[in-house]
Amino acid sequence: MVSLEDSHLNSNRFPLGRNFYTPGSASTTKSYQYTGRSMRTIRSNFYQNDNSCCSFTSSIPERSGFISENLTESVIDMRLGELASKRNSKSVKSESENEDFLDISQAFSDFSACSSDISGELQRLASLPSPENALINESGNGAECEPEPEPCHGFLQRENFSTEIIESISPEDLQPTVKICIDGLQSPSIAVKRSAAAKLRLLAKNRVDNRALIGESGAIPALIPLLRNSDPWTQEHAVTALLNLSLFEANKFLIINAGAIKSLVYVLKTGTETSKQNAACALLSLALIEENKTSIGACGAIPPLVSLLMNGSNRGKKDALTTLYKLCSIRQNKERAVSAGAVRPLVGMVGEQGTGMSEKAMVVLSSLAGIEEGREAIVEEGGIAALVEAIEDASVKGKEFAVVTLLQLCADSIKNRGSLVREGGIPPLVALSQTGSVRAKHKAETLLGYLREPRQEASSSSP
Repeated sequence: MVSLEDSHLNSNRFPLGRNFYTPGSASTTKSYQYTGRSMRTIRSNFYQNDNSCCSFTSSIPERSGFISENLTESVIDMRLGELASKRNSKSVKSESENEDFLDISQAFSDFSACSSDISGELQRLASLPSPENALINESGNGAECEPEPEPCHGFLQRENFSTEIIESISPEDLQPTVKICIDGLQSPSIAVKRSAAAKLRLLAKNRVDNRALIGESGAIPALIPLLRNSDPWTQEHAVTALLNLSLFEANKFLIINAGAIKSLVYVLKTGTETSKQNAACALLSLALIEENKTSIGACGAIPPLVSLLMNGSNRGKKDALTTLYKLCSIRQNKERAVSAGAVRPLVGMVGEQGTGMSEKAMVVLSSLAGIEEGREAIVEEGGIAALVEAIEDASVKGKEFAVVTLLQLCADSIKNRGSLVREGGIPPLVALSQTGSVRAKHKAETLLGYLREPRQEASSSSP
């Protein structure tokens, strides 16, 4: 999920400007449809009508049946209270999933297991200018401020120690240091908070025993308020520390019980690119516990995840894809994802062969096709044409995912079957039924059977 290559995409890891998420009014402009088949131009046309849109809300059709995600704090609190009362009255059971989803979920195996951040080395952090000096240099007044002293003592004063040193220290020896850092998180000084969060981020990066120690020492409740800190460096260190800590199972419950979900969603909306990515990963880690999926969706995580899917870096899009896939195993979150406009970018990604995201986008589309609103949105956004092209050009696994999704779209819709025929779907389906994987052959044969049904009915009713 987090790769060294992705971490080097942007040389400026801490942009001073901040993009604040503000819900916009949905556009009533109807999405375009593909009426004929010009398969080679589909890929380049997916976003041409919307290149000017920078907000994910600006190009989303209104759907009267969906839940509004313009949530206030009081509404979120009310929803969480309702969820808590339901959990007290009965145990939470996960929604049963179609066997197809159990198979295609393996498409996420390369980054579905959470891993800690790779960008927390203090040697790299020490080479960055302090936020105070960066702001001064940008304003051009030339004056320099004395940096505030580091809050910690001993080895934490060293800014160039390596991961090997960290991993050679026992948790018992780290206890005093962790205590100093936790005290620093509650300091009135932003510089002290930032330094303490950065140190905890690094300490929790690789070692399970360190994550356990830091969680047991009470760091989690002290880190959560920093997620809303106006200093982007402090916010990033805090969210990444929580991501690293969440990889230890017991810490997941501590993070949830401390009320972190709403603050993690806030980072998704307002943070730097790296903060948004790590907030998405933290939510993914928490969503590995089934009952948390409902709370994460209720707190408004889906729309900013869709925004990250549309506007993020390559790594950000992958993190958003994986988190959406995990959250959308329950119906309410499927509805939220469709309402937030997830289908359009997902359909666009289907045509991006060779990027590593095409197959994953089809897996998420297959999940959304499990509800009627999702199927309608996929068809409206030209999904049938894109999936037919995927059957022609995608990898072996990609062809499998494409035919599974087409089967969902056409099983109960004669209209969609007609659209599939008009898009030239029969020849590639016939080829797939003969040369595809065992599972792809079976699905293609089943879909071809559906395509023959309307013609058989028509011929039997004609004189």
